[in-house]
Amino acid sequence: MTARSRLTKRIPVREETWATLSRMKNPGETFDELLMKMADLEAGQRLAAELRAIRDKGEYEELD
Repeated sequence: MTARSRLTKRIPVREETWATLSRMKNPGETFDELLMKMADLEAGQRLAAELRAIRDKGEYEELD
C-alpha cells in the first residue's frame, strides 16, 4: 500500500444522508466499501444504458 492510497478524504454530507448510508451499510462494512459498491453498481447501470442505446439505434454489428 502506498502512502498516497492511505490518505483519507472527508466528504461533507447532510445528517440525513449519513443516516441513510449508515442503514445501508452491512455490519463491519466501512463507508468506503459501501461507496465503492454503490459506484460499481452505478457504473454497471450506465454501461447497460449505453449498450441499450447503441442497440436501439442499430449502431453495432452482430458477431456470429
